[in-house]
Amino acid sequence: MKFSTALLRAVPGAFILNSGIGKLGLDEESAAGLQQMAANGVPMVENMTPAQFGKFLSYGEIAVGSALLLPFVPTRIAGAALTTFAAGLVANYFSIDSMTKDDGIRPSEDGTAVAKDTWLAAIGLALLLSGGSKKKKKSVKK
Repeated sequence: MKFSTALLRAVPGAFILNSGIGKLGLDEESAAGLQQMAANGVPMVENMTPAQFGKFLSYGEIAVGSALLLPFVPTRIAGAALTTFAAGLVANYFSIDSMTKDDGIRPSEDGTAVAKDTWLAAIGLALLLSGGSKKKKKSVKK
């Protein structure tokens, strides 16, 4: 694995893994608040109970963070996991009017902290697109 790829995987991986571990045993009130916010971007989470959502979110973050940190997980797989995770976060950003200025793109004061999730999406896409090919081309000797 290239050093640049390792950095792209390690930094968000450690951050997301830590976030997931921090949500283990999330109380129902906190889980309900996160669920309500998440439902803006991913409406299907409303079908879960707050307890189910709390576990889903925690385990999901642990899985994505671990996939990024474990070197035997292929870069494209780790990138796909991060991109999918970040897409949900970015969907929230664009679904809540107070997060953006009137143009619907630039972050408002309330949205600045959430807008950073676009960086996770960019990192995920970079990993997904830069993942090594299965076969290395052999140089042709003449």
